[in-house]
Amino acid sequence: MNPETKQCQKCKQEFTIESEDFSFYEKMKVPPPTFCWLCRAQRRMAWRNESVLFKRESSFPDEGTIFSAFHKDVPVKVYSAKKWLSDEWDPKDYARDYDFKQAFFKQFKELLYDVPLKSLNLVGPVDSEYANNFSYPKNCYLVFNGNNSEDCMYSNGLEHVQRSIDCSHIEDCENCYDSFWLTGCTKTFWSVGCKSSYEMYFSRDCIGSNNCVGCVNLRNQSYCIFNEQYTKEDYEKKLEEFKFSSHDSVQKMKKQAQEFWQQHPLKYMVGTRNVDVSGNYIENCKNTKTSFLMRNSEDMKYSQYIQEAGGAKDCHDYTAWGDAVERCYECCGCGIQINNIKFSYNVQESVHDAEYSYMCMSSSYLFGCVGLRNAQYCIFNKQYTKEEYEELVSKIKEHMNNMPYIDKEGIEYKYGEYFPTELSPFAYNDTLAQEYFTLSKEEVKNQNYQWRDNQDQSYTPTLSVDDLPDNINDVDDSIVQEVIECQEKEDVNSPGAFRITAGELQFYRQMNIPLPRKSPRVRLFDRFKFRGSLNIYERVTEDGEKVMTTYGEDRPEKIYSEKGYNELVG
Repeated sequence: MNPETKQCQKCKQEFTIESEDFSFYEKMKVPPPTFCWLCRAQRRMAWRNESVLFKRESSFPDEGTIFSAFHKDVPVKVYSAKKWLSDEWDPKDYARDYDFKQAFFKQFKELLYDVPLKSLNLVGPVDSEYANNFSYPKNCYLVFNGNNSEDCMYSNGLEHVQRSIDCSHIEDCENCYDSFWLTGCTKTFWSVGCKSSYEMYFSRDCIGSNNCVGCVNLRNQSYCIFNEQYTKEDYEKKLEEFKFSSHDSVQKMKKQAQEFWQQHPLKYMVGTRNVDVSGNYIENCKNTKTSFLMRNSEDMKYSQYIQEAGGAKDCHDYTAWGDAVERCYECCGCGIQINNIKFSYNVQESVHDAEYSYMCMSSSYLFGCVGLRNAQYCIFNKQYTKEEYEELVSKIKEHMNNMPYIDKEGIEYKYGEYFPTELSPFAYNDTLAQEYFTLSKEEVKNQNYQWRDNQDQSYTPTLSVDDLPDNINDVDDSIVQEVIECQEKEDVNSPGAFRITAGELQFYRQMNIPLPRKSPRVRLFDRFKFRGSLNIYERVTEDGEKVMTTYGEDRPEKIYSEKGYNELVG
């Protein structure tokens, strides 16, 4: 088919459905979307609480207090992962008939709020009860969305990472701190976009380098400070003078380094070993368009945050996870050997042919199901024969078009649209959407989404951030008993205060780096400032080429085409 221009139901902006998009929709047997790709991404992300945990009472009799992604004020039933995965209850006990007198999404919400949900989504955890959306974490604390990592804290997007703190989207790394998008790095601190490097400080886009401070775009270099070559002896002397054990020294160096970075070329998109890709932060991908934070994937479009080993293939509008995934459309938080999944959340581990399903695993041929395991041919958790299932699914899709759900903004949801944001069990500011599409409380309320104030914290600060020792060498063991007031306590993303754990303190001492002054969630948002937005802009580069890039004209970076960048950097 020829390209078609439509107006987005949500933002009212025009968007184009390309010929290749129509081919994908035909293959998936779905209608074309009525939301633009950015509004589709925002809607999916508003259904994913990735990094905020709460204490609440389990809905399982006599189980007591558990940690959960679902706040205690949300009227859903929640079991611990252990109970949820047990044989002590049956999700099919909540089965119900489809009611052709009500809109599909209204009925789905009723099922979602009735079937017990798993408190946390962890696969094979070891001593990692304070983690979520993670496969095989070991001794990890407040880490989210990752795979096979050990001894890590306050991080997200980890893939085979050891003993690192405050890092986002890093792979095959060890002993790293406060860094973003690293691959194969060791002892890399306050850095962005480095690869196969070690003992790097405040550096950006360096490859195969070591022992550098404040550097940018280096290739296979050692003992450099602000891209200037030093002898090993002089470098080590300067490193001592910098006193990175001091918070004040770190802040000054961070500002100086980032100003230095802005004077040097930045490729219009960050990524290597790619073929025919567009977007940003893409590694080892092929035919991956308008996508972001992607690794090891092929034939993808409008997708984000697909990083786990095995990647994904032949998917559109897919957010978060990966691991040998094929043919997914409008899915979020789904992964591990799944195939032909549409309009679903947290469907995982060997599931195929599922639509509009939530938190199901090891199943097939599901429509509108919640919490099922090892099931086939179910609708609203009710068992059918193959023939009954196929006949009823066809009728439900027709009914969804004839009786669409209308949200509070007057937007229609027919078959082919993801779950409406207003039905999400999460407050908008607790979700992935707030990280990529940040809204104020007023903006959230105006769009009829949920907002959660940070008024329910059970602790009050015992120590002002101004009273913290400047140097890590002056920090007493008693700091682990304190509740520290966050430097950005008025930030909408801050819980107001935070603590230092014993393991965290040990890491800071061994790495000789100062205590943080902000809460982990504020630090997370600070790291995200490096990544640019999901928006794609047409821009003329410094070397005169037209490119599509996530770095808009308002960004301070000096953007170059790949050819121009390689000519300057190598």
